Amino acid sequence: MSKIVAVEAATAVIPLDSRTGFSTRTVDDRHYGLVRVHTDDGLTGIGFCYAGHAAGHLVAHAVLDLLAPVLLGEDPQRVSGLWGRMYSESLLHGRTGSVMRAISALDIALWDRNARAAGQPLWKHLGGMLGDSVPAYASGGYYLDGKGPDQLAQETAEHVANGFTAVKIKVGRVAVADDVTRLAAVRDAVGAQVEVMLDANNAWPDLWSAVRAAEAFAPYRPAWLEEPFSPDHARLHSTLAAHTPIPIATGEIEAGRWRHAELLAGGGVQVLQTDAAVCGGITEWRRIAAIADAQGVSMAPHWFHDLHVHLVGSTPNASWVEFFADDQVLNFRRLVTDQLTVTDGRAVLPTQPGLGFQFDPDATKTYTADHPWERRER
Repeated sequence: MSKIVAVEAATAVIPLDSRTGFSTRTVDDRHYGLVRVHTDDGLTGIGFCYAGHAAGHLVAHAVLDLLAPVLLGEDPQRVSGLWGRMYSESLLHGRTGSVMRAISALDIALWDRNARAAGQPLWKHLGGMLGDSVPAYASGGYYLDGKGPDQLAQETAEHVANGFTAVKIKVGRVAVADDVTRLAAVRDAVGAQVEVMLDANNAWPDLWSAVRAAEAFAPYRPAWLEEPFSPDHARLHSTLAAHTPIPIATGEIEAGRWRHAELLAGGGVQVLQTDAAVCGGITEWRRIAAIADAQGVSMAPHWFHDLHVHLVGSTPNASWVEFFADDQVLNFRRLVTDQLTVTDGRAVLPTQPGLGFQFDPDATKTYTADHPWERRER
């Protein structure tokens, strides 16, 4: 039986090449929490999470000071039991946010290590579905200085030319009429058969603002309207769902199966975007997906296509991988050795063991200069 002998953590800070706008904020850089879990048989599993655009080192502190002592000396195959112990240890420190993201990163690392030990890609280790690829949509459409409807239309048309049958754009930062102009340009550019998802990033403070926006967007047949409200406004999601034919998608910054169960019970979500690097890791993501499946809700996980391709490839009710075609927003891509391949709008399932990539040592050294790797040992 193998034992966990060391846990490492670092914080990577990667500047964005261009300031990037969401509905309510503008981002200049990305912070990522990186972890490595080492076992006495010489194997290493890697994990990671998005740690925000400031104070990302909080995740590393949680990994090293709170959670590593729980893991050291334990059997890495006991993933569910170790998840429960980490969660119990964190109850007084935060059941969401940075602490839960630290649990997520460590849980991902355990699954990665165990899949490598089995000599299987993670999706197959998780009990993969049939086939060697899964549907992907091209995510983008951000607000950038000087980027108008014509440029947005060109961006989405290029995705379609590259084989994608679905694209996503941002809404909610500008007046509804201006977003309608942007959406109309996109629909005209991609045609009637392409799915167009809309991401509001918690844009609207009240129900009727969201209802008015949804009414204006509806003629363009969006595939879904994502994150219309703050995640704490679960009731508003269900009320909006009753007022619009557009499916509501949310859940990307929800944590734990209990919060997800409450969200689903309210009937306010038709597409659940649970992020395994946020919700509690792969272990918790799979529990949430099972709850959603029992209620007829599909999973379309948020961000980190390198991770989520494995979950979509092994989950019956998972529908899409969110794919980022370049490193301008998901600049985590700069930290890894191998890039996910997409062919004809489908993400190709990796064939290498585990996650199918490693942290690139040169890039990691560059971007963790201010918060380098620290280690806790048994």
